[in-house]
Amino acid sequence: MAGGVAIGLVVGGLVILADVLFPQKSLDRLLKPPFPVIAQPALQSDPAADMAVFHAREMALLNGFGWTDTARGIGHIPIEQAMQQIAREGISGWPADGGDGP
Repeated sequence: MAGGVAIGLVVGGLVILADVLFPQKSLDRLLKPPFPVIAQPALQSDPAADMAVFHAREMALLNGFGWTDTARGIGHIPIEQAMQQIAREGISGWPADGGDGP
């Protein structure tokens, strides 16, 4: 029992001595400079408007004509026209009857 009390007093004394020798203010000054400032995340200011612009741009691509690769002469046509052409002409090398099914 006396040994436990002695150990407790020694540990307590070391804690008090460490607090006197190394006060928290000096530790704070030592630890502040190395930590980098973390940038704030870049959030959208108006998500609904951003989504509307994105949707309009995507719909213009789906419903318009344009070049995909001008060097190779590859372009795109409106999606509705492409679906009608596939329904009318089929896909080269694709089975015509659809097979046996699942």
